[in-house]
Formats: sequence, C-alpha cells, structure tokens
Amino acid sequence: MSHMRFARFVVALVAVLAVSVICVRPAAAHPAPFSYLDIVYRNGGIDGTLVVHTIDAAHELKIATPDTLLDPGVLAAHRDALTAVLTSRILLRGRQPLTPVWTDAEPMRAEQAVRLKFRIDGTQPGALTIDTDLFPYDPQHQTFINIYEADALRQQLIFRTDAGEYTYFAGTTQGAVEVMKVFIPSGIHHILIGPDHILFLVGLLLTGGRWKTLLSIVTAFTIGHSITLSLAALEKVNPPPAIIEPAIALSIVFVGADNLVRGNGRDLRAWVAAVFGLVHGFGFANVLREFGLPREALGWSLFSFNVGVEIGQLAVVLVVAGVLAVIRQRSERLATRVAFAGSLVVIAAGTYWFVQRVFFPGQV
Repeated sequence: MSHMRFARFVVALVAVLAVSVICVRPAAAHPAPFSYLDIVYRNGGIDGTLVVHTIDAAHELKIATPDTLLDPGVLAAHRDALTAVLTSRILLRGRQPLTPVWTDAEPMRAEQAVRLKFRIDGTQPGALTIDTDLFPYDPQHQTFINIYEADALRQQLIFRTDAGEYTYFAGTTQGAVEVMKVFIPSGIHHILIGPDHILFLVGLLLTGGRWKTLLSIVTAFTIGHSITLSLAALEKVNPPPAIIEPAIALSIVFVGADNLVRGNGRDLRAWVAAVFGLVHGFGFANVLREFGLPREALGWSLFSFNVGVEIGQLAVVLVVAGVLAVIRQRSERLATRVAFAGSLVVIAAGTYWFVQRVFFPGQV
C-alpha cells in the first residue's frame, strides 16, 4: 500500500469513528448513577425527600423512554408503582419497621430526575437503622443520604450495593438512651471475654489488701485506660496494635513478677495499674474502633462503653477479691501459696501472649 493510499485509509477510519461517536445516543450511558435521600427529624415525625434519575426509575417501571417521566401527568400515573418498588428497598427501623407514606412526586427537568417526598408521622426514634439498595440492577449505583434534625445536618452517608445497614443515634435524650443500650453491654462483654485484661486485674489483686487499697488500684486502672481510650477513639493518638498488644502482655508479666519480688516493700500497685492502664486503654480502643463509633453520638458512645467496661471490671474485682478474702480469713499460709501460684500462672500466660503476639501475630 502506497503512502497516499495509507493516508486515505487513516483519514477514512478516523471519519468513521467520529461519525460513530457523534451518532451514539446520549441516553445510552447512565449520566448520573446516584440517588439522594434526605431524612429530616421534624414536627414529631420524619420527613423524607428522595431524588432518583429518570433512567433508574424508567428501568424499574419498564418504560422505554425515560424522559417521558419528566411529564407531570405521566409521572403521576406511575407514582404508585414507582414508590411501591422504592418502599421495598428502603429499610427504616426504630424499635419496629417504619413505612414511609409517599405524599408527592415532581419532575426535575434540569437534572433529568424525579423528586419524591414521604412522611412518617408519630415517631422520632432515638436509634434509626437505615439500609438501602435502591437499584440493584446497576452495581455502580450509590445513594447519598443526609440526616437532619430540624435544619441542622447531623450525618452524611453513602450506600453502595455491598454496604451494610447503619444505625443513626439522634441527638436527643431518647437517642442518648439508645446509645447506652448498645454500648454499655458492649463494654461489659468486652471486658468479660478479654482474658488478658482480666488476668491483669487478677494479678493486681492476688496479694490482697484492704478494700480501700483495692479500690485505689481499680480506680487508678480506670483513670489510665479511660484517658487513652478517649484519645484513641477521638483519633488523637493511635499506636498500632502490633505495639499495643505485646505491651499488654508485658504488663501482665510485670504484675506477676512484682507480686513475687515485692515482699513487704512499698505497695506500688496503684501506680502500676495507672501506668499500664494507659496501655490497656489503647487495646479497648482497638475493639471499639472495630465495633464502630457513631460520629453524631461520639461522646455518649465513648462514655457508655467505658461505663460498661467498669461494670464488667467491678464484677471481676468483687468475685476475685471476695474469694481471696475468704481464703485469707481461713488460712494466711494458704492465701500466700495461692498468691504465689497465681502469680506464676500470670507470668506464664503473659509470656505466652507476648511470644504469640510478637512472633506469631496471625495466629489466634
């Protein structure tokens, strides 16, 4: 092929591609795979506004020409069918499922979209659980959600096809109560299933003492872990778990060793509890971060989780200290042996956890 023929071939190919691009219908591609949902706590109920693109609405209604939905008459004729589909794909739940009552539908010509409004009367749940997958036929679709209390924007969310449900806690007394119902049990659960935290406390209590002394030890531990739990949850300080978890194990070893070597020397357990409490607080924060902190109720959730930890901690202290006190009353010699043997167990467990977390971090 000559240079002239090759040039003509290239020009012809470019011309064909250009014509093809120009002739492609603009509506063939989805211009905006997004929906927008506003949820507003107002006048003793919930107002909602949902904006969906005509292409998505037309797909669900099996309408060949999406732009026909921009005609108010056509939209009115299909409103009930469209809202029935959308209602089934919007989960709103307080203490029980909430069903929106659709009140209006209007076309938005400039945006090639439809605006729908709904109302839920008679309830403003303290905890509102939300989940939505409006148009599952399009895996790229996203729903942007704004949550307001009156005119104040409180939360913004993005739901994709693979997103899980989200619980919003209202900034009301009822919302605070709902936060406490969730996070206090979570704190109790965490301390009771955390053998390293429990063993640290047990190690501090093994050598006994007056209830006032034991109370000062527990209080010091509480102050220590509360400080770092708050700092980490607020993202002020975030040491990695690869450092914190071995450090917690070392704190257990230290407590057990201190019990063996202290003898009749000065009792520094309260100081030890405060210092190592700082380390344990970061461990609590790692768990709390995985659990998920609601930004709109950060203070209440932090406080509630901490209260739960203290309740669980207090239960452990009362049981362990009570049993040790009974043993000590019956035989001081037996109590000494229990403290010695218990301290060896504490050291062994702490050492095991340290080796595991440093050299075999992937193993549970």
